[in-house]
Amino acid sequence: MTDMFLRPADPTSLLTAERRQRELSSLADGREVDLLVVGGGVTGTGVALDAASRGLTVALIDKNDLAFGTSRWSSKLVHGGLRYLASGRVGVAWESAVERARIMSFIAPHLTRPMAQLIPIMSDTRPLDRRLNSVGFRAGDVLRRVSRLSGRVLPAPRLISATHAHRLAPTLDRERLQGALIGWDGQLEDDARLVIAIARTAAAYGASIITYCQASQVRPDGATVTDQLTGDTIELRARNVINATGVWAGELDQRVTLRPSLGSHAVLRAETLGNPRAAITVAVPGHFGRFVFALPQANGLVYVGLTDEPIDGPIPDHPEAPAADLDWILGNLSLALTDPLDASDAVGSYAGVRPLVDMSEQADSSSADISRRHIVLGERGQVITVTGGKLTTYRRMAQDAVDRITERPCRTHRLPVVGAGKPLGARAKAYPPRLVRRFGTEAPRVAALAEGRPELLEPLGGNGEVDVLGVEVIWGLMAEGAVNLADLAERRTRLSLVPADLDAARDQLVALAADAGLD
Repeated sequence: MTDMFLRPADPTSLLTAERRQRELSSLADGREVDLLVVGGGVTGTGVALDAASRGLTVALIDKNDLAFGTSRWSSKLVHGGLRYLASGRVGVAWESAVERARIMSFIAPHLTRPMAQLIPIMSDTRPLDRRLNSVGFRAGDVLRRVSRLSGRVLPAPRLISATHAHRLAPTLDRERLQGALIGWDGQLEDDARLVIAIARTAAAYGASIITYCQASQVRPDGATVTDQLTGDTIELRARNVINATGVWAGELDQRVTLRPSLGSHAVLRAETLGNPRAAITVAVPGHFGRFVFALPQANGLVYVGLTDEPIDGPIPDHPEAPAADLDWILGNLSLALTDPLDASDAVGSYAGVRPLVDMSEQADSSSADISRRHIVLGERGQVITVTGGKLTTYRRMAQDAVDRITERPCRTHRLPVVGAGKPLGARAKAYPPRLVRRFGTEAPRVAALAEGRPELLEPLGGNGEVDVLGVEVIWGLMAEGAVNLADLAERRTRLSLVPADLDAARDQLVALAADAGLD
């Protein structure tokens, strides 16, 4: 077997405006591809990369931007499925652990890091709960070991003292704190960055990545689409079509029945929680196996979540976290804190709609484990739909979908995305830490955009809270397919997670984008 499918077909992964126009024009002129992917979230870009790396010709379209939907509204975790063990969903937990190992070890190690998770043991913690949590952590560690993820990456769980726990999470109620269980899981630098890295890697293997291109009719041999930037209607020809539109999958495939669920998060400044060095995990009273958690980020923020509320009616493009959900999240977290939190402590919030599959409507359903399973519907000669699942298992979802259209072997198990090459090592000290975290081996290339303009390596806004650098704005336009200010603020830099930060940086953002050629 040769490695012809392991080498990128195109030497560049850059997503530029010129490339978009060139490839869309080629498709409009009748170029037929082996696969048309509809949907530019983590699953769709994963499908595009899987197929392109097997040697298929691929075009991906999305009516909006990359990572526009659910993929950017996660908890920023690459988790091993511990929460699924609590309800006996061993299959889902195992799949999560295996895919976590692949992402952290081979696919995107530059975008992931170990995250310590504390479950505080308070004076009113029931002995049974303490034992169950300990058993759960240890079972999760068994999955970690069997998945062959090194203990140097994620250490084994253990019991720590109250003093140690308080050092890691200073706002825990010290009077009631008796110790804590500490375990480890994977954390993403940013979910949208993962999607963009996957898309660019697919582009390096020859895939056409075309955003702002809406499908109005999807058929087994192609689709009728509208270029949202020009208004032109185009007929795309393809030998196979995969619908990877996530929570909107049912709009293109009537066979799909989803039970959408809204997951809300509050965004806090890290100092509000005493700059914690570990995630705080608090059990929700009366709900076995359900927790709220506070997840500290490298950018000085903490994401606190998570709700799981059914949502009815049309799926919004821009879901919002209801005030009642934020109150519930912060109220439950406060059960372990010295001083309670409320909505006034939040500097932002976000919510995403999960595409939970109603397996009761599927002919092959035999399990109550429906909330995090994925499905693939259709065969070669039909529109194939892949939906459900979760961010951590995107690669497996993509593999299962592409297996429906080709017998060529999957190559993505150990295929690194852009930025995931040999670590910079000591050279990393020459570049801003944020660039190294977000761009990996591409950090020198991004930093080089500041040659002659050192101010581009300074944080935007000047208010001391924003850590986004000017070079990120330019790179987003010249390499990552951003076509407007919202793409830059909401998905390339994530400035919009904190409205006050976006307000502080807005003038510089607009000026930099204009300098880079954005009208």
